[in-house]
Amino acid sequence: MFDGRTRPFYPPIEPFNIGRLLVDDNHRVYFEESGNPKGLPVLFLHGGPGAGAAPTHRRFFDPERYRIIIHDQRGAGRSTPLGSVEDNTTDWLIQDIESLRERLGIEAWVVFGGSWGSTLALAYGAAHPERCLGFILRGVFFGSEREIDWVLSGMGRFFPDAYDSFAEHIPPEERWDLMAAYHKRLFDPDPKTHMPAAIAWSRFEAACSTLRPSPDLVALSTEGQFALGMARIEWHYFHFRCFRGEGEVLAGVKTIRHLPCTIVQGRYDMVCPFESAYQLHKAWPRSELYAVDDAGHAATEPGTRSALIHAADDFAVKLG
Repeated sequence: MFDGRTRPFYPPIEPFNIGRLLVDDNHRVYFEESGNPKGLPVLFLHGGPGAGAAPTHRRFFDPERYRIIIHDQRGAGRSTPLGSVEDNTTDWLIQDIESLRERLGIEAWVVFGGSWGSTLALAYGAAHPERCLGFILRGVFFGSEREIDWVLSGMGRFFPDAYDSFAEHIPPEERWDLMAAYHKRLFDPDPKTHMPAAIAWSRFEAACSTLRPSPDLVALSTEGQFALGMARIEWHYFHFRCFRGEGEVLAGVKTIRHLPCTIVQGRYDMVCPFESAYQLHKAWPRSELYAVDDAGHAATEPGTRSALIHAADDFAVKLG
């Protein structure tokens, strides 16, 4: 069990392999490898949907023990075209992961995912359990209608100032349907229309993601390229309920419940409330649940960061 000690990130490292995988006629998916080429393979799945990965994400893992594989999902981060929702569904993302695994010659890997990344990790595991060695999950999210509605309106009860900024980007006469109003603006071809909408959308979630205010996180999340990929793709997945039936993601645990899983969850996570992590833990006998009592949603909050690094270190000892 996690001892509660603060653990710093591992030192910064650079990838030893970078590529772009042509997964169809439209999408090129960015990927990178860092750490030990002969180490325990771990796949990092970023959140959002649409947020993309960052150099910091390499630093959850001991570079001497892990072969660290990171990729930006379709339309996100360094993948192209940025913000594209064409042929962008959960099943396509699962297929991309398999294409990447085959490209890199990996038999099976540890799957590490947070927020939407936890949803994708569970969906991938249900589809390809034989390719998974275990799971490290944070900010658990099943993509249910209840959870999506909470993100769009419920968490505004705790962050009414952030919600007002989100809603007030839309004229009063359109606020009765914020999803429709944001769709019209996010997918408008004019950057003068879609960029302010993307920034307003992304700022709302970032402002609600930490226990204490984090201007740095808000600034990062409202950077133009990040915001556009995040907002367009998140809108798309929310509108289509993450391309999964109600209860489907949690039900899929039956195919992977024999594998080890560590769940790290901020007790005061307002984006993905603690309830889903607890439900997952109850459904997964081999899981361990670490409740971080001084954290919200973000992976970089000290308590959550420390627990995730501990979990990765533990997996490296058990499976390496």
